[in-house]
Amino acid sequence: MPDPHDTQAFAEHDHAHCAGDVMARAEALAAERGVRLTPVRRRALEILLESHRAIGAYDMLQRLAAEGFGHQPPVAYRALDFLVDNGLAHRVRRLNAFTACMHPGEAHAPAFLICRSCDTVAEAPAESVRAALDAAAAALGFAIERSNIEALGLCPACQTVPE
Repeated sequence: MPDPHDTQAFAEHDHAHCAGDVMARAEALAAERGVRLTPVRRRALEILLESHRAIGAYDMLQRLAAEGFGHQPPVAYRALDFLVDNGLAHRVRRLNAFTACMHPGEAHAPAFLICRSCDTVAEAPAESVRAALDAAAAALGFAIERSNIEALGLCPACQTVPE
């Protein structure tokens, strides 16, 4: 059965509940790993969880600075690096931005479905895509260490809006 978080980005849902679930899992994961969700790291994750959109480091810095966390770029980059390194966020390379991981602590191979119109990002399961990529690489003697699967298109809401 698909995880409801995989489809929520493109559907009406109780976003406060969605974000709250992910934050609770992130807090439990941080405690389990013995890492600290400092106030700036926690706030950065909360900002990422405000919507199913990716946010750039500069925009994150502006938000954090407005809330008194400092205005130097390392403030945002260190918080975002921590979140990515600990599986609490993903970098969406196409947008040069970051999005909250909807499955913190779970081994998964996501594909990012990016709406080219509204920039909504959905984290979709892509284990079969990753397996095919690994097989193709192995056939060439290549060992993949990291991949980022992204697809650009239109979300259901934007498909119904005339261009």
